[in-house]
Amino acid sequence: MPIPIPAALDESAALARTKAMQVRRLPRYLAASVLAGAFVGVAVVLLASVAGPFVAASAPSAKLVQGAVFGVALTLVVFAGAELFTGNVMYMLQGLSARTIGFGGLMAVWVASLVGNLIGSIGFAAMVHAGGTMTTGASAGKIGPGEALIAGAVEAKNMATGTQLFWRSVLCNALVCLALWMAGRTRSDAAKLVVLWWALLAFIASGFEHSVANMTLFGLGIFQGHAAWGDLWRNLAWTVPGNIVGGGVLVGLAYAWVGRADRPVTVAPEPIPEPAIDAPLGRLLQRGNGQGSPDGQGPEPAQAPAIP
Repeated sequence: MPIPIPAALDESAALARTKAMQVRRLPRYLAASVLAGAFVGVAVVLLASVAGPFVAASAPSAKLVQGAVFGVALTLVVFAGAELFTGNVMYMLQGLSARTIGFGGLMAVWVASLVGNLIGSIGFAAMVHAGGTMTTGASAGKIGPGEALIAGAVEAKNMATGTQLFWRSVLCNALVCLALWMAGRTRSDAAKLVVLWWALLAFIASGFEHSVANMTLFGLGIFQGHAAWGDLWRNLAWTVPGNIVGGGVLVGLAYAWVGRADRPVTVAPEPIPEPAIDAPLGRLLQRGNGQGSPDGQGPEPAQAPAIP
């Protein structure tokens, strides 16, 4: 059975506080964010490679195939451990609502994870292009089915209006954060895999917009000559705010309100201090209301689950 919503909210608030402390070690936090961008990129390349022939053959099952394989993205992020911006919008807003973090901590995590995701996505796209992966199956004078899928997807996203991109990204991250929220409410690894897979199938097969997935998609399109950097920036200008609204407001804050409606807040009421970026982690823990002091005095802090 899923754990109660109030208990899940307490864990999310604790996780947000952990992230706000981890981002002070910026190089390490950026590395975890770079990994998340690359992990989502793996799913994009897998989708193009597997579903490309279905799309080329105009098979009705193409969308279902795309959705069925994309679940590897959150599986890698959750179980390997990485910092994904689209998940962080939910966790950090829930932490802000519970007052375990301040606005500065929220913005630091959002910006650092988004920048790291972009670096990882573009870097992974560059490696895939250098390896010629998307040219597999190409016949003389034609592009391969995987590259054709990338080119078609980029063209379709460029043709969409800004308003369309915004609402598609709202719906996308509502599903992504629902996947993470449900995974956080279960203690079973098998159940986590199931809820992650179903929610991602829904957003991919429906054609919604994920800002981090689009980083790799447009990166591949740019390296293949099917898109320009301006196309990527335009897409992110609409999909990043939409992902914040969908995952952070419609899921994160909605459940924060639902879960705390019947009981008082049990987490610490004051936000954590926000020292300089490179302050040692031990000093941060000592200053966090006397908890988790490295010299053994004071109670140990609660261990938050390693979910992005």
